[in-house]
Amino acid sequence: MKLVAMLMVLLVALEHLYFLYLEMFLWTTPKGLKIFGNTAEKAASSRVLAANQGLYNGFLAAGLLWGLVYPGAAAIHIQMFFLVCVIVAGIYGGFTVKMRIMYLQAGPALLGLLALFAAPAL
Repeated sequence: MKLVAMLMVLLVALEHLYFLYLEMFLWTTPKGLKIFGNTAEKAASSRVLAANQGLYNGFLAAGLLWGLVYPGAAAIHIQMFFLVCVIVAGIYGGFTVKMRIMYLQAGPALLGLLALFAAPAL
């Protein structure tokens, strides 16, 4: 179960690195416009906000990766903290922007958190 938990944490971290890439670099491209359902004008006017949001997603990914490489028992607490941050952000995004965000962001993080609870102590 430890391996499953670590893979889930890694998956959530990679997901947030992808969000960073989408929001910081693809926001105004055709792919970004399609994924986020924006017009070119709306994307252009919100580009700086999206980049800021992407940066925060990068911080979540960095925290999760830090928890995976941190030595000792504190690693699981680091991972849990950042997974809870992702869950809260996903729930907020689901209720304020689009319900799909809750499933795509909070869902995998919740599964990762449950896997951590089920894994034997590191």
